[in-house]
Amino acid sequence: MRNPSIGVSLEGLPYIFLSAFATICFAILDCWFMTLLLLGLTAFIAYFFRDPERVQPEDADAVVSPADGKVIKVEMAEDPLTGETRKSICIFMNVFNVHVNRMPVSGKIERIRYIPGKYFNASFDKASTDNERNVVEIVGKGNQRFTMVQIAGLVARRIVCWAEKGDRLKRADRYGLIKFGSRVDLYLPEGYDSCVRVGDLVVAGETPIAEKR
Repeated sequence: MRNPSIGVSLEGLPYIFLSAFATICFAILDCWFMTLLLLGLTAFIAYFFRDPERVQPEDADAVVSPADGKVIKVEMAEDPLTGETRKSICIFMNVFNVHVNRMPVSGKIERIRYIPGKYFNASFDKASTDNERNVVEIVGKGNQRFTMVQIAGLVARRIVCWAEKGDRLKRADRYGLIKFGSRVDLYLPEGYDSCVRVGDLVVAGETPIAEKR
């Protein structure tokens, strides 16, 4: 398990350095239009890959959001690992959101399953079944099983998962990211209810999105 500890995700450093290097090259050549353009691009890339610290809620049993973004669906849906119908919460990340994904609960990584697929807009319903995605199963307290799905989108073409099978992670620990926008779906075990609604804005590792009955 790799856990970034700086203000920018390690996955973004190659992009930042490449853009910064190109900016310097054009500056040396006195091509100021391209220099300013690339300087702006470098700043945006650094902003995109930012990785701020988060403050967890006081309620130790609360399920926190695995992603920054907007809740686009709260509904009963088929779990991609078990086939069971469970309450799911879908969070859409646009290019301005923090894209580091965090653990919704403390627990053990039981299974990880990568599924290749297409790149439809992540806000579409078919994205959860047709798009490239990475499925992570967590076994939490009391053997409760949560399923997280990282879903690539129209622009996002790279899912990163730092967690490995057998890892034991704490709530709000970083476990991965999706480069350049996308979505995370969370499937809840029996006995949990959503405490967010469609349209709510949530923060990874900080906003409670579900609680025990």
